[in-house]
Amino acid sequence: MIGKLNHVAIAVPDLEKAANTYRETLGAKVSAPHPVPAHGVTVVFVELPNTKIELLHPLGDKSPIAGFLEKNAGGGIHHICFEVEDVVAAGETLKAAGARVLGDGAPKIGAHGNPVLFLHPKDFFGTLVEIEQVPAA
Repeated sequence: MIGKLNHVAIAVPDLEKAANTYRETLGAKVSAPHPVPAHGVTVVFVELPNTKIELLHPLGDKSPIAGFLEKNAGGGIHHICFEVEDVVAAGETLKAAGARVLGDGAPKIGAHGNPVLFLHPKDFFGTLVEIEQVPAA
């Protein structure tokens, strides 16, 4: 069902510092900050040859990333994202297998402009999992 690893999302307390670290220290191609109000985050994409790193920073006081950073002041891995061909079908298959889809169960548009679902971390050994429907190649 799942395809390739799309990205690893890292919550960071200082987005500019984190972006500069990936750009200057590691030599990565780093995007400009991109606000995603629907998810309460500002995102910077770090492009790698085989996947992406998504740096997340709170956008507003009610951001879920703000709560994550309260518990993890230095930042940390927030979630991993896998590609799927059909996010609705994948969600139904996962629910039938006992996985819990967060929110109302309906896909939302993610930071990459594609439909996404998030799966409960308790069902995946403490890891928040995102599945993202990507256009066919």
